[in-house]
Amino acid sequence: MSLHIPRVHGIDFAAVGKQLGYLEIEHSDNENDAAVIPSPIAVLSGGDGPTVLLTAGTHGDEYEGQILLQELIRTLNPDEVTGRLIILPALNIAAVREGRRVSSVDRVNLNRALPGRADGGPALQIASIVAGELIPMSDFVMDIHSGGIASEYVPSAFVYQGPTPELWAEKAAAVAAFNAPYSVVVKPMLKSGSISGAADRAGVPMISTELGGRGTVSLPILNRARAGLRSLLGHWGVLKDAAASGEAASAGGARDAGPAAGAPIQWIELTAQSPVHSTMAGILEPVVELGQKVAAGDLVARVHSVEELDRPPKDFFAPIDGVVAIVRHPALVNVGTTVVNIAVDHGTSYEKGNHEPS
Repeated sequence: MSLHIPRVHGIDFAAVGKQLGYLEIEHSDNENDAAVIPSPIAVLSGGDGPTVLLTAGTHGDEYEGQILLQELIRTLNPDEVTGRLIILPALNIAAVREGRRVSSVDRVNLNRALPGRADGGPALQIASIVAGELIPMSDFVMDIHSGGIASEYVPSAFVYQGPTPELWAEKAAAVAAFNAPYSVVVKPMLKSGSISGAADRAGVPMISTELGGRGTVSLPILNRARAGLRSLLGHWGVLKDAAASGEAASAGGARDAGPAAGAPIQWIELTAQSPVHSTMAGILEPVVELGQKVAAGDLVARVHSVEELDRPPKDFFAPIDGVVAIVRHPALVNVGTTVVNIAVDHGTSYEKGNHEPS
């Protein structure tokens, strides 16, 4: 018995072992007539067990996930797997090649494009395969993100609230297994076109991440996420003995990646009041650091004019009490640019859970 998906070449999803293939994404433009953009996929199967879908490179300028999933494909043997791992380390391959959030091929944000369209542009085709084929065959999903070129996040798991108490409990337990310093919680269906939104619609437990950013790779964050990923896969029952090995590696390799690996996860929530937008074009001077606690009214940033030499800088203040969860990285900003995000305390423990908006 075999299981093939149209436009996923080289993969029999029912086969045991390690297989490498690609999503055949059709694209035709001025330079290419009926060309194919191959998005790489690996499937590692050890037989009966859960199916876990892992994606990275949804945005091309986010690198930790790409490294982690490439490592997993190269180093993991199928006989270490109970069930099946479906791994796409460079999901939006055109954006990955350019090192940009979205590709110049279609300028579509893949993480806003689901459920996609099979007859659409490249990102919409990828979205259609992920939402229509890969998520429905999965028991669990993880999409690994970071802040990219434009911003830096506190190293965190990133989860949508709800949509049911049962699904929320699964997500919260996964957050605990991954054991990032923070868990960022957002309202249900924050972005309905995201992979998280598609998983919620399918009733499949999913967590995402935000692992630093600035368009580079943080070694401490990478080390902690490497351990956390194996621990999470052990928790989901797809890797043999992974939970224990992940905990040991996390304790030994998480220095300077935020709160200590044994410290409680800090659950924080992004709300409609979290963003601080610039109302002036110029050069951003951050006045707070990532992870810093602030009170409403505290100075968090100022923007300096580029051309008006006699114009004083404009100050921006925290709208709420909370933690600096996201900081803009490029110094040049425009009117409307988000310069920082302040997250409030969410107060969730994974044992109890909270599937309702706070």
